[in-house]
Amino acid sequence: MTIAAQDLPDAEAHGARREIPTSFSIMVLALGPLSFGYFMSYLFRAVNAVVEGQLVRDIGLSPSELGLMTAAYLAAFALFQLPLGVLLDRYGPRRVQALLLLVAAAGAALFAVGQDALTLTIARALIGLGVSGGLMAGFKAVVIWVSEPRRALANSFVMAVGAIGLLVATRPLQEASDIFGWRQVFLILAGITVLVALIIFFVVPEKDRDASTGESLGRQIHEIAKIFRDPAIISLAPLLAMTAGVHVAIQTLWAAPWFRDVLGAGREEVANYLFAMAVAFFFGILFTGAVADWFARRGFSLIGVMLSFMMLYLIAQIGIVMELTQYSLILWLVFGMTGQVAVLAYPWLAIYFGTKLSARAHTAVNLMIFGAAFIAQYLMGAIIELYPQPTPETYAPEAYRTAFGAFLALELAALAWFCVTAQYIRPKRKQ
Repeated sequence: MTIAAQDLPDAEAHGARREIPTSFSIMVLALGPLSFGYFMSYLFRAVNAVVEGQLVRDIGLSPSELGLMTAAYLAAFALFQLPLGVLLDRYGPRRVQALLLLVAAAGAALFAVGQDALTLTIARALIGLGVSGGLMAGFKAVVIWVSEPRRALANSFVMAVGAIGLLVATRPLQEASDIFGWRQVFLILAGITVLVALIIFFVVPEKDRDASTGESLGRQIHEIAKIFRDPAIISLAPLLAMTAGVHVAIQTLWAAPWFRDVLGAGREEVANYLFAMAVAFFFGILFTGAVADWFARRGFSLIGVMLSFMMLYLIAQIGIVMELTQYSLILWLVFGMTGQVAVLAYPWLAIYFGTKLSARAHTAVNLMIFGAAFIAQYLMGAIIELYPQPTPETYAPEAYRTAFGAFLALELAALAWFCVTAQYIRPKRKQ
């Protein structure tokens, strides 16, 4: 199967009319550059954990200022999801992602020269806004270029490249900041982000615009309200938001102090645990995507595959809440591997809502996931603060049990809601 050059709207700009092998063009020209956009998204998401100490020392940030600066990234990221869906459906992933990454680069440059908490908070919000399309642009490209049975595997490819960003944002970034300083690191990241934006704009191909580009902007926005009222979203979105959101909240913040306070791990041991979880996350994305691909090509439901992996994720959480420390490494590796299996629902949503609405459906769910992550991350901290601290640098082990357990209960409630309401989801729409 091949894609003819005349299928691209700017065939002359992309080269002479020729036939491009699908396997090559999809992976190298379309998904590859967009995947590096998601790589930058994950790298920026985790970088503050690496340079936190230097920021506090050089800028004099208080805990509340540090928390507000971190929250600015998640807030901007989440709030832009709905406009992002409209833009991706209307203009396509190439132009939208390239422009957004330039915003992220500007935010990184501002962060590098910031001298106070307000400037750093604004810069962090700009970064969050700029990388908010990292995953969704890749998923939109998958919907455009990849056949239905192979979309779960293609989505996993995009996410796996992003997971490499999580790996880079551990020891390699720590060493770079020790050598060059955090300001130079952010300037370097700004330059790399500009380069990725240019590669996306000039390399990623486009198909002819679909029917959504002929709709008025008001009509496109009106469709978002219909998505939120759809029985599929009402039934499935709470489960996706709670499971993926709690995973983000724990893995990007509360896992590290858990290792320190519950396991009694030292700084090097904590770093090793986090690195192992990042590796598990990387291979988990590839493995779950490959398994989903195998079942999808044989007619099985992606939702069923997702639920199977989600059971493993919830079982691992139960063990963590019960503080089965003798199995802690296994439990946390399973937690890292399966925590983002909610993405297996995205190809299903693209089929259900059709290509025209796929980005808006994806970003609607993404809004809920990152909203849940923000709320979970904040409320877990509030719950932990209710317990007396054993020392000024540590938290009570039972505080984690309460905080993690409370959100595990919400995840189980969302699973029960889905089981009760899934029967009311109407058949998939025509694309």
